[in-house]
Amino acid sequence: MLRSFLARVGLAAALLLSAAAHGAGCPSHYLDGRVPEIRNQKLAVATRELCYDVFGVMHSGVTRTALWSAEYLQADNLEAAQGLERDNAFHAEPRLPRAQRAELSDYARSGLDRGHLAPNGDMPDRRAQRESFSLANMVPQDRDHNRHIWAPIEGAVRKMAKKEGALYVITGPAFLGANLRKVGNVLVPSHLYKVVYSPRQKAAAAWFVENRGDAPIQVIPVAELERIVGIELLPSLTQRQKERMLALPKIRQRKNRH
Repeated sequence: MLRSFLARVGLAAALLLSAAAHGAGCPSHYLDGRVPEIRNQKLAVATRELCYDVFGVMHSGVTRTALWSAEYLQADNLEAAQGLERDNAFHAEPRLPRAQRAELSDYARSGLDRGHLAPNGDMPDRRAQRESFSLANMVPQDRDHNRHIWAPIEGAVRKMAKKEGALYVITGPAFLGANLRKVGNVLVPSHLYKVVYSPRQKAAAAWFVENRGDAPIQVIPVAELERIVGIELLPSLTQRQKERMLALPKIRQRKNRH
């Protein structure tokens, strides 16, 4: 299915947009200023880097989602974020071509959530909060997965960042298998992942979870995740460093209320 989507994207547009992704326009969000490197060339078509105040995304005009979001998550910003009320100002991303971006209508009556990659709860001020509600920072997400799996993972990362002082976090979708589906024009990910790197401990690990409400939560080395998704997520680290496991908090899954 992904191959058929790629065929619909014009080559000229793909080359133009991919050129913008070769260098990190917002290096402060990435470990050592190094943007992830896409190894699966099918994913590299029609990509565009978008920089926001406290996070950055690499957007795909094929999936009409981000391929990842990146945050340098600092304890001071999280303290500022605690006093903000949720804005809920979901909006299409005006910097993206209409033919390659998600619209609010894509998600309407889909039964799926507009799931944040860089979480609203990480945003330290109103501007950053509004930016986080761009559909360029969303993926179609199973509602129970969002509430009962992903929300606890996001909370665990915030708690960890307050303890560590700062973390580098990369969150993204995986599109695996032959039975991918769409909501409107937006591709639904089969899995979601969240990479956490601790500068203090000089170690990283990742949560990797299927996009369904009763999915088991896996914790895997970054090296393994990179092989799965076809993206070198932490290119400044050696293979050995990527194999070393950071101890991530154990997540207690909230039970579905159905």
